Amino acid sequence: MTQCDYSEQHVHYQLIERAIHYLCEHVSEQPELSVLSDYLGVSEHHLQRIFSRWVGVSPKRFTQFLTKEYAKQALARSRSNLDTALEIGLSGPGRLHDLMVSCEAMTPGELKSLDLVISFGYGHSPFGCTYIAWTERGICHLIFCDQPNHDDEQELFDRWKGASFEQNNLSAQDYIDRVFVNSSSEKPFSEKPIHLLLQGTNFQLKVWEALLAVGEGELTSYSQLAERVGSPKASRAVGTAVASNKIGFLIPCHRVIRETGEIGNYRWGAKRKAAIQGWEAARLNKARG
Repeated sequence: MTQCDYSEQHVHYQLIERAIHYLCEHVSEQPELSVLSDYLGVSEHHLQRIFSRWVGVSPKRFTQFLTKEYAKQALARSRSNLDTALEIGLSGPGRLHDLMVSCEAMTPGELKSLDLVISFGYGHSPFGCTYIAWTERGICHLIFCDQPNHDDEQELFDRWKGASFEQNNLSAQDYIDRVFVNSSSEKPFSEKPIHLLLQGTNFQLKVWEALLAVGEGELTSYSQLAERVGSPKASRAVGTAVASNKIGFLIPCHRVIRETGEIGNYRWGAKRKAAIQGWEAARLNKARG
């Protein structure tokens, strides 16, 4: 997938998000393409083409990945898969996302003692405007937004106090392209491993590490995640740790849903969460044939 392809996906993302909102609201009806295109005010051909380029399947096929039934099946599959991943150590440092995402944690004390330089910038991804930051030691920030804004930048500055910052939108787009090409089921992890630099409490780091063991196309619940980190009664605390994640998509907080199969909250919007879940599931399903 080229940079131009992802830029085009960004241009169409607002339409896709509106479509997903409608599909989620009418998921039990499995609306026909003509109904959805009328609602969006575009032709059936145009809508079909946009979805095909964005995710590789039709809107009708995509709807199947938005149902509670599908979510519950994914939860059941994930329970056994996550147990296996943790047993064989795939959640350990350097052995994440099928060995292609590694991470290290930095304490506040280390941050103060280092002359850390953080580069940041905005770019386009399949899920709209994306803000990313990185150091020589790895990606330290990745969030979604509607447009570039000062609040997102200030959050990064506040979180990494003492660091030096420089904006580089050109390199930011390169990093974003690499993240989403590496996450494509059509071209699985063809680039170098992606390294993450984390900063958080011991409990937050434990939760984020457990999240990294949840594979693409899989889902887990807050209670399942609490069990995985050895705190089965701490679902609420786990939820807070999930919500504190500042490296979206790569640390896949979007793969956490409620036991009922409901999608739940997401820092960057429930529609975007549904879009990412459906995008991953559809591409994985297509790759498996």
